[in-house]
Amino acid sequence: MNLKSGNIKEFEKFSQFKSLKEFNHQMEMWLLDHKKDFSKGELIGLKRLIRFSAKIPGVCNAKIGTILRSINQEYKENILSRSTFKRMILKGKQIGIFTIYETERKNGSQSSNLYVFNRYPACEPPKQETMNRHKETINLLKTEKDQKINKRIEGPSELDHTYVSNRVPQPFVQLVKCFFPEAKVIEEYWRMVHLIAKSYELDHTTDLIVDLAIQSFKQLIRKLKFTNVVRKPIAYFYGILNEKVFQYYHNRLNEMRKTGLIGGRPLRFTLNGEFLEYDWLNQ
Repeated sequence: MNLKSGNIKEFEKFSQFKSLKEFNHQMEMWLLDHKKDFSKGELIGLKRLIRFSAKIPGVCNAKIGTILRSINQEYKENILSRSTFKRMILKGKQIGIFTIYETERKNGSQSSNLYVFNRYPACEPPKQETMNRHKETINLLKTEKDQKINKRIEGPSELDHTYVSNRVPQPFVQLVKCFFPEAKVIEEYWRMVHLIAKSYELDHTTDLIVDLAIQSFKQLIRKLKFTNVVRKPIAYFYGILNEKVFQYYHNRLNEMRKTGLIGGRPLRFTLNGEFLEYDWLNQ
């Protein structure tokens, strides 16, 4: 789709965010998940593009040259090349962080691109790692005797909530069983909780995580009862809980800053074995 170039305010309708604060929060979510996909130079370019998208939250029509000059002047050297910036643009588009629209001048010649940042798709749970999957095999030479043995040892197709693993807290089990009584389903919901808690290094705060998980599950059930928009309940649950845990983590850091437990400098912490900085936008 080709658009006519113009003032940035003319593209306000493309913004997907209600405020700059919401836009920054969504970008933090993207970077927590995909920072590892970019090189150091590409990250510098991405963060500067985000900065240039502050006037209309999530929308930027600045020229590549303008963005590069801003970066290189700040660092007082040519730290980022045009080719590196374009690689970042290609990766960001493929991942889905933003959508790119070509714009043209009144005479039909091509102008600068319009970059429209997308919201973080928090409704999708992480994919199971390939190494954890059971390999499916088919034995074409299976004998009738083997089939009879398997039939005898085959257990019940579904186990109820009384068979749920002891690792799943009972308050969570007692709630989820009212809507999904199968043990396997309850344990899968708790696996989503455990993945999120571990990613924020909160897996040791059981009471907090159980409370947030119960709140999220109730919110999911309300959505299921009153709307038809939820296609994958467990994925929707993951998105709700991930948002709640992030908000808790965000508020906790702000409180620590106010009380002087941490300084004004960017907070460095480890997540999934990777060093991250909380104040990423002002690096």
